[in-house]
Amino acid sequence: MPRKARIDAPGALHHIICRGIEKRKIFRADSDRDDFLERVAKALLDSQTPCYAWALLPNHFHLLLRTGNASIAQLMRRILSGYAGSFNRRYRRVGHLFQNRYKSILCQEDAYFLELVRYIHLNPLRVNLVSTIDELDHYTYSGHSTIMGHRDGAWQKTDEVLSRFGGNSRVAKKGYRSFVEKGISLGKRRELTGGGLIRSLGGWSEIKSFRRLKEHCKGDERILGDSDFVESVLAIQREHLERRYAFQAQGVDFKSVVTRVGDILGLGAETITAPGKQSRRAEARALVCYLATRELGMTAVSVARLLGVTQPAVTRAAYRGEALAKERNLHLVAPID
Repeated sequence: MPRKARIDAPGALHHIICRGIEKRKIFRADSDRDDFLERVAKALLDSQTPCYAWALLPNHFHLLLRTGNASIAQLMRRILSGYAGSFNRRYRRVGHLFQNRYKSILCQEDAYFLELVRYIHLNPLRVNLVSTIDELDHYTYSGHSTIMGHRDGAWQKTDEVLSRFGGNSRVAKKGYRSFVEKGISLGKRRELTGGGLIRSLGGWSEIKSFRRLKEHCKGDERILGDSDFVESVLAIQREHLERRYAFQAQGVDFKSVVTRVGDILGLGAETITAPGKQSRRAEARALVCYLATRELGMTAVSVARLLGVTQPAVTRAAYRGEALAKERNLHLVAPID
């Protein structure tokens, strides 16, 4: 059965879980953890991706991220490939370090933001890396210690977490810590690792019983939220897929996109694809990157190859292109002639 495509959107909240292949260790020493965190910090800052919670365990890690100026897929590819190469060189090993697919769960923010922060930050205590909440306060490899002020981490958005517990920093930290401590007795909460209502309602048997009561429930392993949230996310995803299929049926390809943008801006295709940083050309290339990656579903790598630039440059340009399209009311999502 084919794997479902990951779901992402600007500003979406994601719980990322990534495990070592065959449950093997991906962090053997603190130097490994430090290397990994340096790569995470650089990738997040470069892409302006907010991170609210994280924890490193011996054979897996958790991140709570909001999509920034790069898709979650692009961000994780950069982090995982860089770290795996460094790890393999360090330990003179070959082959895969991580499982084939990390888990990326799009989350309903209002209902789950604080629950996920608490769940992620309690992981070191849950797996006995630390024994008490006091030890967790100072545990170096969890975002909890950053929020408590015992670790520096400019790339972690602690203010957005603490602001939910009050405006005064001291009071907010006290309220946050109390909230985390209350979560210890809840144990391992499987409903917070994805599955929409499938997990949060107790499995398929419970889902079926709700349907017998004629209550509409929707479950999807890529989404954590209530029925309405899951259904709305899937509806948007279907719309994107249908639009891509429509483009493909019309024979729209990268060349068609370049021609379309050229017609809008009054530039020839050769001018758009030629190297250079003139403002009009940069604007056109930004629109091309936006339409090609967001509407046609092309990868940033393939677009970068066609334009002769780097993949991060395409990702940044796509976000500029999206802003330009909205600002000028350019209907780039409409079928292209």
